[in-house]
Amino acid sequence: MKFLAPLAMAIAFTSLSAPAFAQFQKPEDAIKYRKAAMTVMASHFGRVGAMANGRVPFDAKVAADSSAIVETMSRLPWEAFGPGTDKGGDTRALPAIWTEQAKFKEGADKLQAETAKLSAAAKTGNLDAVKTAFGAVGQTCKACHDAYQKN
Repeated sequence: MKFLAPLAMAIAFTSLSAPAFAQFQKPEDAIKYRKAAMTVMASHFGRVGAMANGRVPFDAKVAADSSAIVETMSRLPWEAFGPGTDKGGDTRALPAIWTEQAKFKEGADKLQAETAKLSAAAKTGNLDAVKTAFGAVGQTCKACHDAYQKN
């Protein structure tokens, strides 16, 4: 019995330190996950964009809430671009993601930084600040999609 407790702890610690990709049983699962994260992010980004572009009235609470969701979602999809997830499912991801991993990660990091700025701007309730930050996030999204997504 004394042996089992340390063994259980070692197994638990090892599983916690395993790569995040291990949570996906199949490449298709990772592809579905990253697409879902991007879909939620795009939906909330679109809500902010409608306000930033004057298509709907500015609502500071909706802008702040949606921007916070965009910021959170911007951290999620990247672990689902692991080995083997370039095939095996419905994906528009280009092979460059896996051959240019450092550059792809820079894009992910930039998106996370810009969405944090958008979230901070939205919390101020200042529409002009939201417009500026929204534009920067949009440019970051476009740059990554242009480089790493099939049209």
